[in-house]
Amino acid sequence: MIKIAKTAPNRIEMEFEGDSIDEETMQNAIEELIAVTEDIEHGQLLYRLHQFPWPSLAAIGVKFGHLPQLFRMLGRFDRCAVLSDEGWLRTASDIEGALIPGLEIKGFRMDEIAEAEAWLTRTA
Repeated sequence: MIKIAKTAPNRIEMEFEGDSIDEETMQNAIEELIAVTEDIEHGQLLYRLHQFPWPSLAAIGVKFGHLPQLFRMLGRFDRCAVLSDEGWLRTASDIEGALIPGLEIKGFRMDEIAEAEAWLTRTA
């Protein structure tokens, strides 16, 4: 299950639960995400990953089909905090942040919500 909420004019929160993502779930999530981010500038993303939801091959195909739109959407955001108790997901988030120009990504433990919020909202 993927929950997407626009919680402020420049803020999107996403929550991932479950152990897999199928084609329909991926398609719906991407369409919703693109729609709710259209008017965002200098945005903040907050991801809650209780565990990594493995996408099916069909879901991966859907994501690849939307890569140009997803990269444009990412350009609307300055920061992304990833909350997870899985150490490898936090590390992967930090590495991904180093690879995507213009988007800072940082991983936090689930109990570090206050730290994640402070990091997301700090001014440069």
